[in-house]
Amino acid sequence: MTAAPQAGPEEHPAGDQHQALLDVSRAILAHRDLNGLFRDLWRLLGQVLRFDFLNLLLYDASLNAMRLHILETAEPFGSAVSKGPHALDVTPSGKAWLDQAPVIIEDVAGEPRWPFVMQLLGQRGISTACYYPLTTAHRRLGAIGFGFLSRHPITRAESEFIQNAIAPVAVAVDNALSQDELALERDRLRALLDISNALNANLRKPDLFITISATLRTVIPHDYASVTRPGPEPGTMVLKALDFPSGGGIIHQDITFPIEGSAAGRALAARRVLAFSRADLEALGSAAAQSMVREGLRSVLCAPLVTPNGVKGTLNLASFKDNAFSDADAAFLGQVATQVALAVENVAAYREISELRDRLAEEKLYLEDEIRNEQNFGEMVGESDAFKRVLKQIETVSPTPATVLILGETGTGKELVARAIHEWSTRKDRTFVKLNCAAIPTGLLESELFGHERGAFTGAIAQRIGRLELADKGTLFLDEIGDIPLELQPKLLRALQEHEFERLGSTRTQKVDVRLIAATNRDLTAMVANREFRADLYYRLNVFPIQVPALRDRVEDIPILVRHFSQKFARRMNRHIETIPTDVMNALVRYPWPGNVRELENLIERAVILSSGSTLRVPGLETGAAPAAASGQTLADAERDHIVRTLTESGWVLSGPNGAAARLGMKRTTLQSRMKKLGIVRE
Repeated sequence: MTAAPQAGPEEHPAGDQHQALLDVSRAILAHRDLNGLFRDLWRLLGQVLRFDFLNLLLYDASLNAMRLHILETAEPFGSAVSKGPHALDVTPSGKAWLDQAPVIIEDVAGEPRWPFVMQLLGQRGISTACYYPLTTAHRRLGAIGFGFLSRHPITRAESEFIQNAIAPVAVAVDNALSQDELALERDRLRALLDISNALNANLRKPDLFITISATLRTVIPHDYASVTRPGPEPGTMVLKALDFPSGGGIIHQDITFPIEGSAAGRALAARRVLAFSRADLEALGSAAAQSMVREGLRSVLCAPLVTPNGVKGTLNLASFKDNAFSDADAAFLGQVATQVALAVENVAAYREISELRDRLAEEKLYLEDEIRNEQNFGEMVGESDAFKRVLKQIETVSPTPATVLILGETGTGKELVARAIHEWSTRKDRTFVKLNCAAIPTGLLESELFGHERGAFTGAIAQRIGRLELADKGTLFLDEIGDIPLELQPKLLRALQEHEFERLGSTRTQKVDVRLIAATNRDLTAMVANREFRADLYYRLNVFPIQVPALRDRVEDIPILVRHFSQKFARRMNRHIETIPTDVMNALVRYPWPGNVRELENLIERAVILSSGSTLRVPGLETGAAPAAASGQTLADAERDHIVRTLTESGWVLSGPNGAAARLGMKRTTLQSRMKKLGIVRE
């Protein structure tokens, strides 16, 4: 029970008390650490009061509780000591701190309040105890407790002596705590600077998070540190960085878990640092929380990583100890989280910029190649019913996102149809990317289509963006789709159906929005029947088929095409073709054109080269024979024969009004260049 000090005949002489107070003052001046000071207090005050234990209990503002800080006894208390924290209302020291008045317990065994503390004192034989508030003019620090093995009524004089003795002790404790707090603040500022410097030094350094965790450990001791990021699916998180050397393997990097019911999810929802005890984790019930419990973690801090651009994840610390983190620790982790959030955002921005730069570089090279290709939508020429049917189909399907399969013989203009669909679609302002599946070796086709990471295979010395990724938001044209290998077809099918894929050598899934147009001159139906082409991929491609007619099926377009190609090549070569003889045109219309429009275009280009005047001369037609292109002679061979014949007729004179250059309708330097290219020399 609590009793007020009473005056008694056995009070200590005033001289002894004054000497003790003087000695206490000297001890305060002589000691800079609290442990040394309390060892002297035990000796000096014990000579006057004859107590058997002395302890210092400090108030923990973060938990609103008392913690045992120092204990001096004649015999060690051993396992009976509980350092806390303990709530204010379950300890006599908490009562003294709250009331700012002494709490004197004359009979420990008969005291009904604070049973937990009384049991501990009774186990050590303590009969009487008293607690005095430790307070300065600036703040309430805690309490000092005294214990006596024998019953010892505390007199008024003794109580006054104790209060006089601990008044300067309170100042000393306040100064020591202030120095500790300043040192801790200094260490935290230094750690924050070190973390900031580490983040700025190298955002992509693999062991960067280990460095951050080690720096944090100097000011916030912990056993576990991690960073979580938004997961691949809505409502999920993924653990992207982990420092848990003592872990049992239950928690590992790249594990994905639902946000709902997780400690990280609670912190993100609250948008502030949250602390969790083992009981809190068990109450959450989620798989992520249970994993932490199974690993033996008993204290957790979760700090949200938030920037003005949104949520980036959480920064998490955990410990195997109960109540391991204070409010000050939580506040400091919040400061660190601000730095880490910006760094995470910068890493993502750096990766995005790097990938965009690589993509733009690839796109630039591709577009330059396309410019050199010299084919464009404007070359779709014709007025036949068959041609108009194709145009109608293009007009119908272009505005939709549907996959188009273009069928037709070689040289019919399937690529021009694909380009027309792109130009008339809502994607016309984005990239049109072409890939000829027959022109690329089988071993390289997957890399060309999906891209690869550095080191994905021998020779992959750098990351490469594939045509599928390059065509994102645009159109991908796969020519000769019938030549794509069977083993590659499932991956292409997944990319078409799920709009996602992985580069070679990567586990990261890429999302794409691509409109696919495919073309082939092969019979895919027969290939499916012969198990040379996957049926599911064929059905996915054959959403909107367009059959491009052969040139022999649209003969009424031949005169229009002849005039179109004549003017095109004449402008390019600075020639003037004004007349196409009737017999020449009739012969061209009668010819079956096994090479279709491409064969006709090549023949007219050669004819323009060989025509010296304003009339189109087509080699081989003057005698009524088939075009030279159909006889197996190449364009280069025909051009070489014509130049050699003209040189022979001019006596190998190049310049002058009767020279070969004038007869051929070109400059002398141009003729010399052609002769060098074709290997023409005078024997």
